[in-house]
Amino acid sequence: MLDLGENSFGVIALVFFMAFLPIIAVTVTAFAKIAVVLMIVRNATGLQNLPPNVVMYGLAIILSAYIAFPVVADSFERVQQTVPELETAQDWIKAGQEGSAPLKEFLKKHADEKQTAFFLASTRKIWGDKYAQDATPEDLAILVPSFLLSELTKAFEIGFLLFLPFIAIDIIVTTVLIALGMMMVPPSTISIPFKLMLFVFVEGWSKIVQGLLLTYA
Repeated sequence: MLDLGENSFGVIALVFFMAFLPIIAVTVTAFAKIAVVLMIVRNATGLQNLPPNVVMYGLAIILSAYIAFPVVADSFERVQQTVPELETAQDWIKAGQEGSAPLKEFLKKHADEKQTAFFLASTRKIWGDKYAQDATPEDLAILVPSFLLSELTKAFEIGFLLFLPFIAIDIIVTTVLIALGMMMVPPSTISIPFKLMLFVFVEGWSKIVQGLLLTYA
């Protein structure tokens, strides 16, 4: 186990890290993409509040933790081997450098190269030459926004494909109701049961979860 030492710096650093943990979890894990896809699927079925948000976000957190497990385990192992005792500021800096290596590999693997190139090229305009000259594609300041933007793009691409069959059901139901002269009947009243039947028939939740997990293989 890591020893934080007897000084107060270790406690302060740990509290600081825990304060930013929610932001870190959202920006450098699969949470953003998984949560967006699940929300799109829920909206596509027409069930605005079912499953409830707590269930959707809970599933997204569990799947994100499942995907991130090897990265976290590798980071912890590297820190434990190189800096077993975290007593000084230098120890924490070295631990951060060692522990971030697996994370950088994960972000680089799943970030779109075009997004990475854009953020790297933009450093001269936004950061200025003083800081841009030291920027590299492996910097977290470049990788994190590239990864997050890539994840959101992929989430909407997946969501678009998942939306299509449900839109087809809406169109068919609306056309049939108009043909029968039942224009006063809300199409959603008829289409939602058919959407649920289709979703259950194709094992929708299993297929979506499996598909999302395999995108990180």
